[in-house]
Amino acid sequence: MPPIRSLLAGLMSMAFLLSSAALAAPPPRTGYKIVTASKTGTYIQIGRDLAQWIADPAGIDLEVLESKGSAENIQRMRFEQGVKLALVQSDVYQAFLDEAKAGNADAGNIIRPLRLIMPLYDEEIYFVARADAPINSIHEIKNKKIAVGALGSGTALTSRTLYQLMFGEPMPSENAQYLTNEDALVKLTVDKTIDVAIIVAGQPAKLFSDMKPEARNFIKILKLDDAAPETTRAKKTYFPATIRTTSYPSWLTADIPTLTVKAYLVTYDYGLQSTVGNLARFAESLCTNFDKLQANGHPKWKQVKLELPPLAQGWRYYPPMEKRLRACIGGRTAAASPAPVSDRPARPCTEQEFVLGLCRR
Repeated sequence: MPPIRSLLAGLMSMAFLLSSAALAAPPPRTGYKIVTASKTGTYIQIGRDLAQWIADPAGIDLEVLESKGSAENIQRMRFEQGVKLALVQSDVYQAFLDEAKAGNADAGNIIRPLRLIMPLYDEEIYFVARADAPINSIHEIKNKKIAVGALGSGTALTSRTLYQLMFGEPMPSENAQYLTNEDALVKLTVDKTIDVAIIVAGQPAKLFSDMKPEARNFIKILKLDDAAPETTRAKKTYFPATIRTTSYPSWLTADIPTLTVKAYLVTYDYGLQSTVGNLARFAESLCTNFDKLQANGHPKWKQVKLELPPLAQGWRYYPPMEKRLRACIGGRTAAASPAPVSDRPARPCTEQEFVLGLCRR
């Protein structure tokens, strides 16, 4: 073969190999972030599950970030570069909406562009006291010194909202201490400078599941008393639940009734086409890999329903993700539905019914 032909053949062969490699190469991955809560809480484990079982198959490298909780998450979702997803408590989201409606321009600027992806699960509210404390029920915390959660956390807002609901007055500022969950337990059991620590976390929460059997000698969880009028008032916003011994078998000796708040997965009303496409793929993956989440993720996933229920006024789903989720959920429902059974008595098919597929011979 003349040299020129040999050179051309080599170039063509190289071009073919390069084009084949380009076709075989996976599309470039996208890097996003999700804000959760403290390292001992449930939110951060939920975020890690989403990164592994949902984002990764969708071609998204999802970085899971610690935070103080829901109130901070809303702020970071709105303003921090790269944060595309957040976990937020329902009462915190509603509080921002209420502030915006009341005329707070900053609250409106923060909350109005945010959108929901889907509701997740109920988070239990733990009212923790010293084991030797004279109180045993939640409604007995009035005028006690209380650790309400860190500043910027959803727990802080939940604590103060619940107190206001139960007792018809704000929690006295001198009685409220803004502490992380870990610091609150130290102040409660070692320093003994507070009487109650309020902690919001889906069970089983690492903070409590890591405790040894001796924990019952130092702390107890206050119970919800259905007969108390304070409980009736609290239930206007929060819902009853049970902290189970199976969640903390090493130290909890009996189930404890308490209250819950709903957790939501939140995003922003993005319009950039590449972001819309990436989040739509995330939604598709959330639906198609939902069974893997429930089988392999945090136990709380077993309480999550793959559905998009009607929302309260001012709450809105993110349309591109809502569209993809509804289509996928509808397909899953149709595939799982049994074939309809006719109520008509059995009889021979007519030829026309047989041809139209309305009857089988």
